[in-house]
Order: sequence, then structure tokens, then C-alpha cells
Amino acid sequence: MLPPSRQDYVSINLSGQRSGSYNNGKQWRRQSCWRKWKQLSRLQRSLILFTLVLLFICGMASFPTVSEHLTGLPQREQSTDGNLLKPFVIPQMPPEPDRVNQQNQVPEQPSSQRKLPNKRGPPVLINRQQKRGNASAVEDKAAESKTGGGDEEEGVISWHGAVIDTEQGTEGPKDGENKDNLPVHQEPRPTNQSEANRLEVVRDAFRHAWKGYKEFAWGHDELRPISKSYSEWFGLGLTLIDALDTMWILGLKEEFEEARAWVSTELSFNRNVDVNLFESTIRILGGLLSTYHLTGDSLFLDKAKDIGSRLMPAFKTPSKIPYSDVNIGKGTAHPPRWTSDSTVAEVTSIQLEFRELTRLTQDPQYQAAVSEVMKQVHQLEGKLDGLVPMFINTNSGQFTHQGIYTLGARADSYYEYLLKQWIQGGKTEDQLLEDYLQAVEGVKKNLLQKSSPGGLTFVGEVSHGQFSPKMDHLVCFLPGTLALGAHNGLPADHMDLAKELMETCYQMYVQMETGLSPEIVHFNMHQGSIRDIDVKLADRHNLLRPETVESLFYLYRFTNDQKYQQWGWEILQSFNKYTKVSSGGFTSINNVRDPEYPSPRDKMESFFLGETLKYLYLLFSEQPGLVSLDQYVFNTEAHPLPIWPSSV
Repeated sequence: MLPPSRQDYVSINLSGQRSGSYNNGKQWRRQSCWRKWKQLSRLQRSLILFTLVLLFICGMASFPTVSEHLTGLPQREQSTDGNLLKPFVIPQMPPEPDRVNQQNQVPEQPSSQRKLPNKRGPPVLINRQQKRGNASAVEDKAAESKTGGGDEEEGVISWHGAVIDTEQGTEGPKDGENKDNLPVHQEPRPTNQSEANRLEVVRDAFRHAWKGYKEFAWGHDELRPISKSYSEWFGLGLTLIDALDTMWILGLKEEFEEARAWVSTELSFNRNVDVNLFESTIRILGGLLSTYHLTGDSLFLDKAKDIGSRLMPAFKTPSKIPYSDVNIGKGTAHPPRWTSDSTVAEVTSIQLEFRELTRLTQDPQYQAAVSEVMKQVHQLEGKLDGLVPMFINTNSGQFTHQGIYTLGARADSYYEYLLKQWIQGGKTEDQLLEDYLQAVEGVKKNLLQKSSPGGLTFVGEVSHGQFSPKMDHLVCFLPGTLALGAHNGLPADHMDLAKELMETCYQMYVQMETGLSPEIVHFNMHQGSIRDIDVKLADRHNLLRPETVESLFYLYRFTNDQKYQQWGWEILQSFNKYTKVSSGGFTSINNVRDPEYPSPRDKMESFFLGETLKYLYLLFSEQPGLVSLDQYVFNTEAHPLPIWPSSV
């Protein structure tokens, strides 16, 4: 039997349509909606109309509250020009066991929900007279801004702006966003802070940094504040030793005593570990010698003798130019694995410390070794009007990679130590003074230029006869060194140049949106330039470096011009605003051009406690006898060593 037949489709005829075609016109839709509305009962229509009217009334009543919430005006500070200062918040990464010994680990951040900054033109040269003229408008507000320790632990916004919060989320940068067109930096507001208040703010910053180090990195080399962990370089408690004399100068007795106890019971140099000769000398040997002189405690001298003797194998080379690395446990030394060269700055910036060790121990080997290095460098060919190349061979004793001359990395502290050895020794070593004066003239002749359009005086570089307008932040040691020389009787035009370069180093901070200088800048020299300073993407990091505040300290000591204190105060505010981690410590950052998200690097260098905060404290102090520059000379890690009596 066949199954019943079935239909494979259904035919529907829509009446009212033209020629069977589908009409989607507006008139037809309006008629359809009106027909449906008319089909509703009167009660249904009344309820719908009542509901719509009620929603409209509620929306109008809540509009001011919603508007205020969206704009956030009550929650944010305003700058003196009326623009909002929008704080950023950076989350802290939880510690992970497999990442404890990694360095410079930047936490991954979400890329969504980022608030776009207001886009404005490029930063321009700041008019300091105009800026200072606005100071009176905010003095009352600033007078209330003295900090205590209470609000720092929670990551809340305090007088210094946003901190890096360890709990809340952060808005990350958008992919492909143009980072060259960022808002002009909102300067920290001028204040009338008293000396006592400013000094206390520096102490608070140190205590906060020390809190993070003590809790998460005690006895280790460096704090990683974002991940609440540490990193090792030599495994010798580098941050703790670097900070000893800072704690003493700042009057932080409790912190000093707990650090001293660690040095007494835990610090041992009898370890199978390679250390860098230069870094160990300026940070460890210099820090111990300085603390001994400030405190008179023989514990630190004994430790200094121990590490000093363990570093001496570095000088056992064919040329007597020291190797870069020493194993302080085995008593062996070697150059880097990839070269037999040492850095000129490193081998010529260990003299202050070893000379002082000889004076204290009456053992001539230390001074003899470092003086031989200076003697050989003095005689070498390959200089450019007193300027030295960056590398020297430990076998031949000759300069290598010739033709590149800079006052930045690998050469900078050579020039600093020429002057400071001359001062340390009582101004009797004419060869050192001769080399220093010749080098200053070489800088003027070959490296000094002015930018456009602001006319900033800067120190560039020469590479095989070609000038480059590149200047490292490290070069900002130079204003202070020039001022120190002028204070000790060298030509007065050295002080004039120091002041010009000091202005430039300040502009390297104030022209950045975060108020913090990048590691390297390039200056524009062409007519028609719209900005003096350009910063490449790879150079936008800030490592909490001290060179600019170091020079501000010297300039203020010798001129008593309070603008240098004000500049340092602004820099300190920016450090507090963009690098402070709420759980303790400060972090270097990747991008000084982005105040919304400066991108933490999760590392606090030991020199932030050893140098940066120390120089800021001395800058704000009105006591010229506090580490007098007529009695002490600072090594390149800011550790003061005594100027020798004239009879020595």
C-alpha cells in the first residue's frame, strides 16, 4: 500500500501587497505599528504610557549625579591652569617562585578600558618665570601637603598624586596608539615647603623604600617591588650597604642599627662569586669607608679592609690595567667573556676608594695599583683634546675602539675622578689637574652645542669625526663637577657653563609628561624645530638615577639660589607620583612620556637609596656643615670620603 501523499511546501498569499512582492517601506511599518497599538485595550495603553512618563522623570532627576560621576571632578585634583591631573594606578604582581631571580620583569597589563589622555601639542620649553609667578596661588594648598606614613600603606592618592597600587587593576596602552602626541607635562605645583617639611618628605621616601626592601629583599642585592621579591647581582646585600651612610646622614637611627646588625652577623666576602671591580669598589668599599668615617665604628673599616684585599687580584694583568671581574672567594680575576677590554670609566673611577684604603691601613699596595692606572692613561695616545675613548685593553694597555668620544656611559666618571682625586689629595697632584682642565676645554671645543628653538646648552658625542646631538642622563653629573672645580679655584667660566648645563638637565625632566627624565635624549639643532628635545622609544626609561639631583645639590651649595631646591622638590614629587609602590619601595619605569601608564620595570636600583635620596636630603638642608664640601669629597656613588690633611 502506498503511503498517503504529502505536500512539500506551503503557499501563503499576503493580501495587500503589490504584485506579490515584499514591501519594507516606512509607511507600511507605521501602519502596522499603529494597527497593533489600536488592538491593545485602553488599560494596556494607559499602563504603557504611565511607565514611559515615569522612566523619563526618573532619568531627568538622576542626570546631575550621573554627570558628576562620569566627569569625576570631586575625585581629582586640578592643576593651576585648570587641567585635570589624572592619577594612574598600576597593579602589583604576586610573587612567583620561578621568577625570583629574574630582573627587569615587566608585569603584563590588560589592554582594555584605558582612558585616553587629552591630546595636545608637543612639550615646549617651560617658562620658569611664569611658573614661579603662579606659586602664590597654590601656596595655601601646598602648605597642607606634608605627608605622614598612614596613607601610604593602602595605595590611596595622597598629596603627591597617584602611587603604584598593589591591589587595583590598571588600564594598559592601546595597540597602535600614537605616543608622540601626548599631553604637555603638568608640573608639580610650586610650594613654600619649609626646610623641615622637605627633609621629612625625603625621610618618608627612604622609610617607604626601606620598608619594601626589609620585607621582601632583606639581605639581597636589589628589591623588585612590584613582584614583592628580589634580584641578585653579587649576593652581598648591595642595597643595604649602599644605604648605610644615607641612613646615618638622614638620622634614621632605627633603620641604621638593624642594618649594622646584618653587616656584623651576616655579611661575609668569603664567597665563590664573581663581582664587578668597579661596582664593588664604588658601592661596597666606598659605602663601608664612608660609614666608618661618619660613625667611627671600626666594624665598617674591618669589612672595608676585607673586601679591598679581595679585589686586588684584578690588577694582576700584563698591562696593570685591571680586569673587570674578580672572584672574591677564589682570588682570581678575568675580563668579560666576550672581550679582553675594560671600560675606561671603570678602571679610572676606583682611585678615591683605594687611595683612602691605603691612608687608613698604611698599606701602599692599594694606592700604588690605582695610581699606575692613572699614570698610564695620562700618557696614552688616542685622546681628542683630552677626551678619552671608551675602552682600554688589559693586555696591551692601549685604547681600543677609538674614534668615539662621550661624557656618557663608559667614560663619564673618568673626568669626575680627575678633579676629585686632585681635591682629595690636597690639590698637590698637578698631573690630575692638567688632565682635567684639558678635558674641559676638549668638551667646549668638540661636544658643546645649543638646541633649537630654546637654545639649551648640551653635551653631545663625536663618532669618527661626526657630531651626534645625543646626551645621556649620566652626563648630568657634569654641572656639579664643574661647579665643584670652580669652588676650588678653577676658572670662573666653569661655573657659568655649570649653570647653563644645569638648566638643560632640568628641562630634560620638566619637558617630559611625567616630570622624570629619560635615560637618553636627542637635541634638535635645525632652524624651525618645534621642540628642543626628542626621545626615542628605546630611551624613554627612568632608572631613578641621581645625576641631576647631585648637580642641583652642588649648585645650591655654591650659589644659594633657591631655584635649585625648587627644581629638586619638583623631581622628588614626580618620583613619589609615578614610581612609588604602595606596598613598599620605588620602581624604575619604562616610559616617562606616558603619565597614564609609565610601565613599571619592577626594580629599585641600590643607588636610589645610596645616591638619589641622599643628594635630595642634602639639597634641602640649610646646613652647609652637613657633609661639608670643604671637608669631604663624594665618590661617584655619593659616598663621602675625607679630604686629606695638607700634611699628607
